[in-house]
Amino acid sequence: MILSVHNLCKSFDGKDILKNASFHIENNEKAAIVGINGAGKTTLIKMIIGELSPDDGEVTFSKGITWGYLAQNQNIDTTNSIMDELTEVKRDIIELEKSIREAEEAMKHVSGDELTDLMNRYTQMNEKFQRESGYAWKSEVLGVAKGLGFTEEEFDKKISNLSGGQKTRVCLGKLLLQKPDLIILDEPTNHLDMNSIRWLENYLLNYKGSVLIVSHDRYFLDKIAGKIIEVENTKVSSFTGNYSTYAVKKEQVRATQWHAYMKQQQEIKHQEEVIAKLKSFNREKSIKRAESREKMLDKIEVLDKPITIDDRMKISLKPICESANDVLSVEGISKSFGNEKLFSDISFEIKKGEHVAIIGDNGTGKTTMLKMINGVESLDGGKIELGVKVHIGYYDQEHHVLHDEKTLFEEISDAYPTLNNTEIRNTLAAFLFTGDDVFKRIGDLSGGEKGRVSLAKLMLSDANFLILDEPTNHLDITSKEILETAISGYEGTVLYVSHDRYFINKTATRILDLTHGTVVNYIGNYDYYMEHADEQNNRLFGESADLSGSSLASGSFKYESSNISATPTPVATTTNAGAADWKAQKEEQAKKRKQEAALKKCEEEIAKLEARDSEINELLADPSIGTDLAKLRKLSDEQAEIQDRLSTLYDEWETLSM
Repeated sequence: MILSVHNLCKSFDGKDILKNASFHIENNEKAAIVGINGAGKTTLIKMIIGELSPDDGEVTFSKGITWGYLAQNQNIDTTNSIMDELTEVKRDIIELEKSIREAEEAMKHVSGDELTDLMNRYTQMNEKFQRESGYAWKSEVLGVAKGLGFTEEEFDKKISNLSGGQKTRVCLGKLLLQKPDLIILDEPTNHLDMNSIRWLENYLLNYKGSVLIVSHDRYFLDKIAGKIIEVENTKVSSFTGNYSTYAVKKEQVRATQWHAYMKQQQEIKHQEEVIAKLKSFNREKSIKRAESREKMLDKIEVLDKPITIDDRMKISLKPICESANDVLSVEGISKSFGNEKLFSDISFEIKKGEHVAIIGDNGTGKTTMLKMINGVESLDGGKIELGVKVHIGYYDQEHHVLHDEKTLFEEISDAYPTLNNTEIRNTLAAFLFTGDDVFKRIGDLSGGEKGRVSLAKLMLSDANFLILDEPTNHLDITSKEILETAISGYEGTVLYVSHDRYFINKTATRILDLTHGTVVNYIGNYDYYMEHADEQNNRLFGESADLSGSSLASGSFKYESSNISATPTPVATTTNAGAADWKAQKEEQAKKRKQEAALKKCEEEIAKLEARDSEINELLADPSIGTDLAKLRKLSDEQAEIQDRLSTLYDEWETLSM
């Protein structure tokens, strides 16, 4: 074990963020921390790396281990180039190599003991150089730089001139080259394209050390993680397996928790009813029993209501107006910016009901193509035609459709004045905005929250052709699952750009790969694309082509259809088993009816005897009865029998009521 987190607690302004959080990381283990935005993942990481002090608990690293941390955004300021900055990590190896070369030169000019000492030191330096893979440091640095998406033309770029995302990639490269015993990464895939993410997956899978990742990239987590650490409702829970395994186990745990909670709530309600009934009998014995039950009820450790996040859309996503079957026709379009050609002579069509994903490396022109289709960007050549009755709904990454000064409720109600309060609240609740959330200002929302509001507006529009640019950016896993359900159930047509492979896998019926200056068509989801991409690239662009997608000359648009079909699994039925189940069900129903009838009969007899007991009490208070000893004895004997019978009936009622 290289890291132990034991009973960490943290609160801010009296609000608990984490309570008794515990988990551990073993040697060479690959683990991931997941949870909704605001659950406390970053707080947990900051306490692990020492940036934040816990209110209680402790973090322990094994003696002598090294660790490295990469935050989501880096702002390094240096005059170094990309390659210089990466090479600096290997400064010790470089200096050692320099010393070896100097020793080789010095040995030519010394003799005797001085030569012997120099040769011994030379041998030691060589052994260390080989032990630390000194001969491979240049290829290692080059491999990391290219793997993270930097081209050789960019190696000499100054760090100060890079974007925030590029700076973060440089810092990630430096961390990987340092090779600590434990790598801690916060959203490492945010600034990487698909090829770089696939490279990072393979790198981390083969990494001879431990990895702890915070990520919302479920496809990445499926490939990398062998343990999922969940942060939810101030608690931390560990699950063995990748994300998909965790998702199944989590549903099972949630179902078990709900069953236990509902069962206890029913028991509490029942006990309260029994207590109320016993008190209503207004007898010393029944009141004592009621008090005894109240004491038992007070001692029950009441289970917390399980956290439920409604990750399934509850609104209908059928477009108001249906389009014609031919939704979009793109013919021979081209686009360049100055001397930089993005693509040329691209043609494709989209039919009604298709969900098409455009994928490709950063800088290939995916967003530009969406803007051209939406009329925001001009064409250099070719033409784009929309079909009859096609209405576009456009989602951009900057959320230009939102107004910072409005509340969420006003944003929806002003855009769709025909919706009533309940409909507006239901729509916002479907995107995880409940209660007073609807009165938050748009300007005060996070990027992910703004994304959800934009999607809510888009889903309510009269559009039948949705064009989405990176719709899952800044969304946590739950929000992504909401969007997946919404898109999968949407009966209109969808065209989107995304790097989220899990999202593509769930929602796409077709993929357009923008590569080598053209598009290659795949009839299927992302898994299908992965199965056939190498074969297609080699066939279309030559043996040297692979998933790296380097820009070459434009080619023609190719169609490849998937002949994969799903065969339904036969459902076995057994007549005898069905008959036995039916018989058992009927017997159970009969038994329940019998118990209900017995309980009703018991209550009726109790009511009758209590009424007679009250009547006898009134008679015994009559002075004329007091002088009639025979009648007085008879009534007293009857009352004693009633009390005995009521005592028996109370026991019987209590048993039946359970």
